[in-house]
Amino acid sequence: MRTNDADTVIVGAGAAGAVIAARLSERADHAVMLLEAGNDYGPTRLPPDLRDGTRNSVNDHDWGYRHRVNHRAPLRFPLPRGRVVGGSSAVNTCIALRGVPSDYDEWAALGLDEWSWAQCLPAFKRLERDLDVRSEWHGDDGPIPIRRHTRAELVPWQAAFLDACERAGHPRCDDANDPAATGYGPHPMNKIHGERMSAARCYLTAAVRARANLTLRANTLVRRVIVRGGRVAGVEVEADGAVHTITARRVVLCAGAIATPGVLLRSGIGPRARVEALGVTLVRDVPAVGARLLDHPGAAFFVWPRAGVCDLTHPLIQTALRVRSKGGAHNNDLQVQPGSAVYLPRVAVPLVSIMCHVGKPRGHGTLTYTSARADAKPVIDSRLLDDPYDRALAVEALTLGYALAQSAPMRELGRVVWPPPSAVAKPAALDGWIRLVCDSGYHPCGTVPMGAREGDGAVDGRGRVHGIDGLVVADASIMPTVPTANIHLPTLMIGERFGAWLRDEA
Repeated sequence: MRTNDADTVIVGAGAAGAVIAARLSERADHAVMLLEAGNDYGPTRLPPDLRDGTRNSVNDHDWGYRHRVNHRAPLRFPLPRGRVVGGSSAVNTCIALRGVPSDYDEWAALGLDEWSWAQCLPAFKRLERDLDVRSEWHGDDGPIPIRRHTRAELVPWQAAFLDACERAGHPRCDDANDPAATGYGPHPMNKIHGERMSAARCYLTAAVRARANLTLRANTLVRRVIVRGGRVAGVEVEADGAVHTITARRVVLCAGAIATPGVLLRSGIGPRARVEALGVTLVRDVPAVGARLLDHPGAAFFVWPRAGVCDLTHPLIQTALRVRSKGGAHNNDLQVQPGSAVYLPRVAVPLVSIMCHVGKPRGHGTLTYTSARADAKPVIDSRLLDDPYDRALAVEALTLGYALAQSAPMRELGRVVWPPPSAVAKPAALDGWIRLVCDSGYHPCGTVPMGAREGDGAVDGRGRVHGIDGLVVADASIMPTVPTANIHLPTLMIGERFGAWLRDEA
């Protein structure tokens, strides 16, 4: 059956899709339809796990993906991704980091001239309402409120971490989103009074939802994009137990770094061999679709706290130390942060931690779909720390974190119980141990990368799929390299830029 035609269909209401829908629908003469596979609770009826910005929600609104961390990992671990209006912005830890200028200048150096730091900065400023800092680098009237915990708000483990960093001689950083910032301090975060300020809450407000030209359809799973004669004709979806066709002259894929490649492959767009292996007719041979998966490798020390230090109601993350690795090309390519509890799948453990992540890994993983079913999950091999360079950076970060854990401010609150002392006695021992315990930073990206020329990527610098008129990809999957920091704000920035571009082209 045919239903609900639109000028533009946006697939996925996450950190990019929600922003694009809000910005594009500012143009009243353009009909916009926003599709989401998960539930929609509106701006005021959020369940507790989506309100609680003190920790991730990894169960109730999740796609259920699992990944093999690297070739030494015997099991597949959860890779949480939000399945709800707001996407992963509705379930994450609310860390609001932009990355560093060289992250985006690196994109421009690849021939993507519109993606330099100078050209991305206005979108970063446009999306934020920074409640703490007034400077040329920040916005003060955007949809996303951002603030930092004050010293009085820090829980003991977080406060001790800052004291340890100070004693170690690291520079103090009160605004981690200043382009020149480095060192230790409070994270900028998009939560207010402990509540998560997601893209859904901040962009898809009651006023935006009331626009006559915007339709939001939840619980709608996209099977494929329909292409006829080299241009988009619409999408085929599953909803209410039936298959529907929605016609549109433009489709914007914002389903995320894991799901967007799946939609493309089911649509016949991707590497010829992978498309044909799914039993799908090839529409366009695009080798870069799903060819690599970028992410931040992470690992942690577990610490047994003295009584009263670990309270499972404490915010998981409040502070961080960001530094440049030895010989690193990018500032702040190592991040160390204390965790106020240890959350394992479906259980919280009364331990605290020091977590470390590598911001600029050289290695990458793979993403393989083996079924053309719309509900099929891919085989995800992240290959984290398989690359020797990445392991060396991870060892450097963990050595830094371990030294902080042994300093007086933190030793007063707990002692390291994992890894055992033998694992950190020498870098070689830590190199072996770390591959067994590392995991994802939950920042997948790069699976449908931008490229200056068709052979360099899957889409051009404005997300247009090579060879298909009217098909645009605009989410974290288009990142050609991974930013040094958590990718939530960079993805919102992508949404802001595409929202303006598509609105003005409509």
